[in-house]
Amino acid sequence: MTSVSARKVTGIVAALVLATAVSACGTTHTERAISGGAIGAGAGAVGAAVLGGSVGTAAVVGGAVGAVAGAVTDKSDIDLGDFPN
Repeated sequence: MTSVSARKVTGIVAALVLATAVSACGTTHTERAISGGAIGAGAGAVGAAVLGGSVGTAAVVGGAVGAVAGAVTDKSDIDLGDFPN
């Protein structure tokens, strides 16, 4: 594996970890839109950085898609159960 390939894998793994960490954020449509926008922007920026695209454009597009996805989902659509104490 070359160093470029290792960087791509590291970036993808980092994006997946971040998305997983905040994927359950939000109980209202607004909270889910905000967290979805943050997840989308982060994933878009990391993806563009890894693949060599425009980071700013990818962050804006990813954020918009994530915000819309978060806003249109209902709490019952994504039920991961109660968080253990």
